Amino acid sequence: MMLDFIVEYQGYLYVLLTAVLALIFYLYIYHLYSSEKSGERNFEKYGGMAIYDDIHDVPVEPMPNRKSKLNKEEEQK
Repeated sequence: MMLDFIVEYQGYLYVLLTAVLALIFYLYIYHLYSSEKSGERNFEKYGGMAIYDDIHDVPVEPMPNRKSKLNKEEEQK
């Protein structure tokens, strides 16, 4: 029963899946473009990550200080 359905409609399912994946891809591209345009992220900084990947290199984005985060949580309590 299920196999007959898949065989009969495999062309339609393929087109539907391709359209959904293309839509997800274009929405992701729009998200990247809009977040860079608004200044939320600067993706040009990430271009050198493959080149500057030594342990002593400066990170692309600074890591938040864990101690200061813990202190803020304790102050809120």
